[in-house]
Amino acid sequence: MKDEIIICRCEDVTWGEVRQALEKGYTTLDEIKRVTRAGMGRCQGTTCRRILLREIAKYYNKKIEEIDITTFRPPTKPVKLGTLAGDNDD
Repeated sequence: MKDEIIICRCEDVTWGEVRQALEKGYTTLDEIKRVTRAGMGRCQGTTCRRILLREIAKYYNKKIEEIDITTFRPPTKPVKLGTLAGDNDD
């Protein structure tokens, strides 16, 4: 895969950035996410997670099932602070 190929469209992370993180010894999706921001954009990784898992597995000669998936933390979509505070005014 060419380094210029964008893996995470939301955060504009390329394969080259992910590859460099892998070369530095990062092995999990969470680690890649933290150092590159891949999967931290608006879609929360719904578009790039599979690609990242596949490429990490391929890089380390493992099966995708052997790669730990990232931790998902709510909210996965924007929520108004008033909603969280219990403000009933819409």
